[in-house]
Amino acid sequence: MRKYLALAGATALASCNFAPAYRQPVAPISATFPQAGEQAANQSAVDIGWRDFFGDPRLQALIAAALANNRDLAQSVARVTQARAQYRIQDAERLPQVGLQAGASRSQTPLSSLAFPGGSSGSADSFTLNQFSLGASVSSFELDFWGRVRNLSEAQRREYLATVEAERAFRISLVGQVAATYLQIRAGEEQIALAERSVTGRREGLVIARKRMDAGVTSTVDYDQSALLVTQAETELADLRRTTQQSENLLTVLVGGPIADTLPAARPLSDPGQYTRLEPGLPSALLENRPDIRQAEQRLRAANANIGAARAAFLPQISLTGLLGFVSPQLGSLLQGGSFQYQTAANATQPILTWGKSAAGIALTKAQADELVAAYQRAAQGAFQEVADALVARRQYAEQIEAQVRTVDAQRRLARVARLRYDNGLSIYLEVLDAERSLFSAEQQLLALRSAQLQTEVSLYVALGGGLRETAATG
Repeated sequence: MRKYLALAGATALASCNFAPAYRQPVAPISATFPQAGEQAANQSAVDIGWRDFFGDPRLQALIAAALANNRDLAQSVARVTQARAQYRIQDAERLPQVGLQAGASRSQTPLSSLAFPGGSSGSADSFTLNQFSLGASVSSFELDFWGRVRNLSEAQRREYLATVEAERAFRISLVGQVAATYLQIRAGEEQIALAERSVTGRREGLVIARKRMDAGVTSTVDYDQSALLVTQAETELADLRRTTQQSENLLTVLVGGPIADTLPAARPLSDPGQYTRLEPGLPSALLENRPDIRQAEQRLRAANANIGAARAAFLPQISLTGLLGFVSPQLGSLLQGGSFQYQTAANATQPILTWGKSAAGIALTKAQADELVAAYQRAAQGAFQEVADALVARRQYAEQIEAQVRTVDAQRRLARVARLRYDNGLSIYLEVLDAERSLFSAEQQLLALRSAQLQTEVSLYVALGGGLRETAATG
């Protein structure tokens, strides 16, 4: 009966855990997204893989290359492996570490000392003692009655899971960054094509202006103004080539190396199949769908476990050592039954005077937990803002593009009329100059708005945790 009571008491002690019960912090965000519309999400963004979301085959090939070769992602994956190893190291402290010991010793004792039974030999003045040992030992294993070691292991496990979530967040971010950079390049290519057409047309116009000036039909003022149109287009073309080349350099880094020349054909930016339209759903889903928020929550759980370990520091730490094996004065008889021996020892240490160290440890872990609560709430607010910003941008860009299309049409008519008026002597060339400048700027602005609209959809996909299920399966 006593044996059962002792076992029950040990079990009760082993179940002690001084870590506070985890409570998910309240996320200070609205219940709905602004300008989200009334249409419900027919499919969550986390369930839509990037191959299904992006319709451009060239972009799909670039994203696949980035996920396979990006160096920053490789570092993130390595950090996950490191965190898992650290957790396994800490978790191993919950079990006794068993080692194998083997030894041999030889000592010489004067005859004047206390006589020693068998196994001795030597001269008349002294004898020699041989001793051989073989056994298994347990060195300083802590009996985790208060859950200190268990909480340290749990804290390390949560840190490992937080690193996993960080790696998933980076994968989603990398997909978004590759897509955004690719769309910048595509928009730059279309703007370069527009600028090249403008340069060609304006150079032809400059030749005509020179002939008209040489014939005395116009003055040098008209010629100089025509030259200004050419230099404006050339300057814009050089700037577009610079920014586009820089974006291509960035894309090369993102995909992990030189881009293959045999990429699939790209879709035009105006193609409606560039992406799958998303509906945001409810903000509460972000708490489960955003890896960065899940990372913050795992770190908060780790802080809770550290509080339990700090509280256990006030209680006695009980450690156990043991030895089980054979000892014999002769090697040949080492494993015989009469050579068997064992040794056990238990030590208990109770903190008495720590000069506030233990109390400061608890205060530190609580303050760290408070910080991580705020970090979790801030991560939720940041996620909500990203989705809300993308939804606002989606609506406003649509309105801007619609208005800019009308602007381009009006500017194109004005430029045509200004050219006709000048050719018929009804206006000066400055009117043509202004009209051409305005048309060129309006066309470039329209291309930039269409690119920004596409990038907004990419931002929304990332902000909603797009492809998280796929990332969790492959990460």
